[in-house]
Amino acid sequence: MVLEATMIVVDNSESSRNGDYVPSRWEAQSDAVNLIFSAKTQANPESSVGLMSMGGKGPEVLVTLTTDFGKVLEGIHRTKIRGSNHLATGIQIAGLALKHRQNKSQRQRIIVFTCSPIGESEKDLVRLAKRMKKNNISIDFIAFGDLEEENTKKLQAFNESIKGGDGSHLAIIPPGPSLLSDTLVTTPILSADGVAPRGGPEEGGADGGGGGFEFGVDPSTDPELALALRMSMEEEKARQEKEDKGKEPPKGETLEGIPEENQPLLNEQGEASGSGADKMDEDKKEPSEVKQEKKDGDGDGDKMDTA
Repeated sequence: MVLEATMIVVDNSESSRNGDYVPSRWEAQSDAVNLIFSAKTQANPESSVGLMSMGGKGPEVLVTLTTDFGKVLEGIHRTKIRGSNHLATGIQIAGLALKHRQNKSQRQRIIVFTCSPIGESEKDLVRLAKRMKKNNISIDFIAFGDLEEENTKKLQAFNESIKGGDGSHLAIIPPGPSLLSDTLVTTPILSADGVAPRGGPEEGGADGGGGGFEFGVDPSTDPELALALRMSMEEEKARQEKEDKGKEPPKGETLEGIPEENQPLLNEQGEASGSGADKMDEDKKEPSEVKQEKKDGDGDGDKMDTA
């Protein structure tokens, strides 16, 4: 799994008080933050997540990069809803927080929630996107709430400018009966971490059932279970591959150099054939018998010479 350092930027402006999302825009964000933290840290235990807000008088870093879920919960609970959002400044501060991460091998990613009007111009946002791309920072936007054409156009321009190899995504989620986190789990933002289903209704799970969901579990209703099942499957696959490699015979050990024996196992008298059997018969003879045979042999040789 990808090793990442992720800064989550929440929108705690006055617009987040609106109740068009269940139960409210702010509560919906809080629930989604919990889901993102779980997905990132379960995908790779060494990944870290930070939290900051961009409302009020200015952006504020609530929690630096950490693997402690309790700190993230504390940061959410002490955040107050006030003021307007400061999108560009919030992204820049999040980029600085990622720059000072302890593990430099972690990839950098910023996930931004925005549910209020965007005050920055499209030109300024495109310039900021190019700067973030130059610093190898991927940025995902979760747009909900105020989805006027002007807002979505600015976010789409930003997303087009920053798209890179690691992937920067834009998820536009309109109001509906479902929770924000339930809809978010089906977007590309979390699908890379194994939370979203890989197939549509036509593709079954591991056994072809489950209503078209992988492993027979709907990740929108129980994302943590779906993620745990996926990780368990990958661990089992790795274990089986390791066992298969251990069963392979060592290279270089063949039987080509060993000659085959073409003699029958038994001779005509029903006794064991082969040089080994003859030698065994000789060993069984008494020394006097061996001497007599040798003498007889010498006598035969002398007779042949005389003839």
